[in-house]
Amino acid sequence: MQLDESIIRNVVAQVLSEVGPMPNGTATPLSKNVAPGAGRNGVFTDVNEAVAAAKHAHEELRRRSMDERKQVIEIIRRISIDQCEELGLMEMRETGIGRPEHKIEKLKTLGTLAPGTEMLETKAFSGDHGLALIERAPFGVIAAITPVTHSLPTITGNAVSMIAGGNSVVVNPHPSGKKVAAEGVSRFNAAIEAEIGIDNLICVIAEPTLETADTLFAHRDIALICVTGGPAVGRAALRSGKRAIVAGPGNPPVVVDETADLDNAARCIIQGAAYDNNLLCISEKEVFVVDSVFDDMMAAMRRAGALQLDATQIQTLTSQAIAKVGDDQHDAAAKDFIGKDASVLARAAGAHPHEGCELVFGETDEHHPFVTVEQMMPFVPFVRARNVDHAIALAKHYEHGFRHTAIIHSRNVSNMTKMGRELDTTLYIKNGPCTAGLGLGGEGYLSFSIAGPTGEGVTSPNTFTRERRCTMVDELRVI
Repeated sequence: MQLDESIIRNVVAQVLSEVGPMPNGTATPLSKNVAPGAGRNGVFTDVNEAVAAAKHAHEELRRRSMDERKQVIEIIRRISIDQCEELGLMEMRETGIGRPEHKIEKLKTLGTLAPGTEMLETKAFSGDHGLALIERAPFGVIAAITPVTHSLPTITGNAVSMIAGGNSVVVNPHPSGKKVAAEGVSRFNAAIEAEIGIDNLICVIAEPTLETADTLFAHRDIALICVTGGPAVGRAALRSGKRAIVAGPGNPPVVVDETADLDNAARCIIQGAAYDNNLLCISEKEVFVVDSVFDDMMAAMRRAGALQLDATQIQTLTSQAIAKVGDDQHDAAAKDFIGKDASVLARAAGAHPHEGCELVFGETDEHHPFVTVEQMMPFVPFVRARNVDHAIALAKHYEHGFRHTAIIHSRNVSNMTKMGRELDTTLYIKNGPCTAGLGLGGEGYLSFSIAGPTGEGVTSPNTFTRERRCTMVDELRVI
């Protein structure tokens, strides 16, 4: 049957009268595509929805210029710096671990120093047969696991590097840091959408569980996994069948030999081990000092402001701060003491901390749980070594083969070289605090994801890209 135009108009008018007007009295064209997750600003409860939104955001980012990618990164930097106090204190309240001034400082520092698009490397080869250009291309949607120790800072640093590489990311945060993670991600996305027009470049699972992590790892649209956390989640990522970048655990040892500047060593150990109450995976965890300067080193620590515990006080602290866990009842840091202030540890030991005390320390033997366990609290055990070779051997043993971080205080280049070769760690710091290994008081760039197990080292935008080669045959060789 042939319908004329007037009949069609009448039918349309009747349908519209029955369904009522659209908002503002206008009808949305049926052909208009609504982006997955539109208006969510990156916060999702469903993994599939989050990945779909991140995939759409990645595809949109690919169509944008490098200048716009830089603008996205600058927005993240700006919020991290301008809102560091509010967001840092929010993280402190939620997690209850660490020190508020360091929560603030980490966000501000990452906003300033996290590497962006300037790190991307382009290489060219030219010869008789033309030109080959090698550039860094994005993977696509990245799945990221972040720890409670640095919930929003890790997301911030990873987001800058991942987006600089042209990717989007879906984060499964630690449950104890999920609220600040969602708040920070929401703020990042809202500003990016307002200024650039892309939402959901950074997505977060608002109610993270082990099941949501497993779903994320197995999702067909996840191209790469980045884990910053404990060994269990790292192993799960490596079993996923996908490319995984794993930042694993550490138990960083310090060696002090007879040539060291002991006062400088003491200041550096306190600065590194007390930072955020020893939550950093690179923090000084145990110190091996050659016997000939051991007593002088302990005196230097006292002069620098650390509180020394005696053997009885150490035993009292250990009974509370070290717990037996698992079927095999192995030693582990007690949750009630992880990331707590030095004054809390001192009082638990029966000591009286002075005002401004940042670190407690004391002498133990090499088998003490505070030596063998990555304790993440501001108590540092000091162990006597016969000589520097013995100290290096102890450091190697109690680093547990993580190849994460090691520190030495020495003026002897031969000793520095020997320890560097023996421990073979991703970060190796000489005569400075652990933080110098991440460009804070030392050279280099900053990242909170240090991929030792999978070998990428301190992650950067290049870490989250793949190599693509474009070849022009017998042309564009103009020399």
